[in-house]
Amino acid sequence: CRQQLRHLQDGARIAAPLPPRLEGRWVSTGCEVRPGPEFLTRSYLFYANRLFKAFQFYYWDPSCRDPSYTLLIKGKLRLRQPSWITRGATEADYHLHKVGIVFHSHKAMREVASWINQTSGQGCAGFLPPGRSWVPGALYELLSAKTERDCTAALGFAMHELSLVRVEQHRQPLLQAGQSGSRLVEELYLGDIHTDWLERLHYRPTGYQRPMQSAVHHMHPCPACEVIYRADEHHPPILPARAELPMRLSGSWVSTRCEVRPAVLFLTRYFIFHGNNHTWQGYYYHYSDPLCQQPTFTIYASGHYSQGIPSAKVRGGTELAFKVTQARVTPMDAVTVAMLNSSEPGSCGLESSWRAGLEQDITATNGCVALGIKLPHTEYELFKTEQDTRDRSLLYIGERPTDGSSPDSPDKRPTSYQAPLVQCAGASEEFPNYVSLKYLGRKGANGKEALKPLPVAFLLFIALLFLRWD
Repeated sequence: CRQQLRHLQDGARIAAPLPPRLEGRWVSTGCEVRPGPEFLTRSYLFYANRLFKAFQFYYWDPSCRDPSYTLLIKGKLRLRQPSWITRGATEADYHLHKVGIVFHSHKAMREVASWINQTSGQGCAGFLPPGRSWVPGALYELLSAKTERDCTAALGFAMHELSLVRVEQHRQPLLQAGQSGSRLVEELYLGDIHTDWLERLHYRPTGYQRPMQSAVHHMHPCPACEVIYRADEHHPPILPARAELPMRLSGSWVSTRCEVRPAVLFLTRYFIFHGNNHTWQGYYYHYSDPLCQQPTFTIYASGHYSQGIPSAKVRGGTELAFKVTQARVTPMDAVTVAMLNSSEPGSCGLESSWRAGLEQDITATNGCVALGIKLPHTEYELFKTEQDTRDRSLLYIGERPTDGSSPDSPDKRPTSYQAPLVQCAGASEEFPNYVSLKYLGRKGANGKEALKPLPVAFLLFIALLFLRWD
């Protein structure tokens, strides 16, 4: 677990060119889950003349083996300036020329037609006449820039994900026996999808969704990549069958990458779950940069969790309730120290006692108002476990609400997932002392260590004021 956390802090092995180079085809690496839930895979092709053609393949099931319908999207994308909100990202403008839909069953045709006929404006009334028979492979027009027709809103469809772009490059060691060296891997991060269905149509992303990978430079092995690469609107990808794993939380789990949340939040996570008494502990390492090299603060939390039950809403998921009873905070930079020391007396630890690199218990003050932490606190969660192509156990935890609120009631339970955690230790290992992070420091004129303000100190301070604890 320590080795994995140190690996994540070694951002030098990741390159993120600005402006990003998008030309070529990018594909999903597996079945993706969007809020709703929606199950889909994606295949996007960007041309050198800024035009793009995108496929979104939708499914009835969380294994992406039973296709429902496919969207064919054509348009133009123009990269703009680096984002001043989400560090490391590039903002972009896009214009849609056409959106078409191909139904893969009569059931899908009947359901989508019902949505459009009920919720769309006059221009979309009668999109498909009642009782019309399903025609395999027929392409129906949902949006046309020429005729100014747009019937996509009923599907919750928007391509705002194209307004925030980041490309990362890194090297993957060759895994075959007797081989040395590495191969290039390129990942495309596009803007996140709002967790509230009603907000997603006009939401401007500040975080990312699950990355796509270059069809040429992708991780090996990737059974789904080749299947999705060969697919089109008439032949949706049917992903390879995978065994469903029982939910076994016991053990230690850690982030697989530097994670990005909406509202300018970069972090890595480290959890341990004790199945024998249903207690859990976790560390949330927060940073100010997209490579997770400039720490801002760390949150430790602990409590207990309920027995899981299969989710009726998100097939393949497990519903649990998590109680947070204790928390500690370690500020790691001058901005966070100043913010905590200026908080209302009694609202976040001992008054004016915060120092960089020193942990403080906030249980006695029922949390920390400045960081949005309330104690005790219950969250209603969604979990699932999978195995990746290297037979590693992965843990998916429910996606946090985009508006920064907490899933503190059953009706707010997530319907999609965050980036996966990888199991780094089995159930037998006791929870070790966590990997501490050194705050950024420099020698002052007197030879003592002085805090070094970050270049985004002001922006971070504003962001922290509105932060909700993850």
